[in-house]
Amino acid sequence: MSDADAITRTVLDYFEGWFDGDTARMDRALHPDLAKRRAADELGITTKARMLELTGQGAGAEDAGNRRIEVEIHHVYKDAATATVRSATYHEYVHLVRTAEGWRIANALWQPT
Repeated sequence: MSDADAITRTVLDYFEGWFDGDTARMDRALHPDLAKRRAADELGITTKARMLELTGQGAGAEDAGNRRIEVEIHHVYKDAATATVRSATYHEYVHLVRTAEGWRIANALWQPT
């Protein structure tokens, strides 16, 4: 599998896992040291543990109506990558890192669309 295909699969695990309440997919997509922040005056931080908790509670189900997800990979350099993800409900910038288990999302900056 190419890096682009593997990165896209990771991002889809993240988004579709969120929409479907699928903690296995979410877990597979996220780096253990995830730092997810909302673009606002106060950034806050959401960890992998919190994302798994929210996913398991079905928090993303309300966002699942329109499943359009566009992944644009901007750059891959060795074990680092950056991409923009556009969905009907979110616009996110993600940084990914290649691990022994595959590509994982390490950082995300998001805002609602």
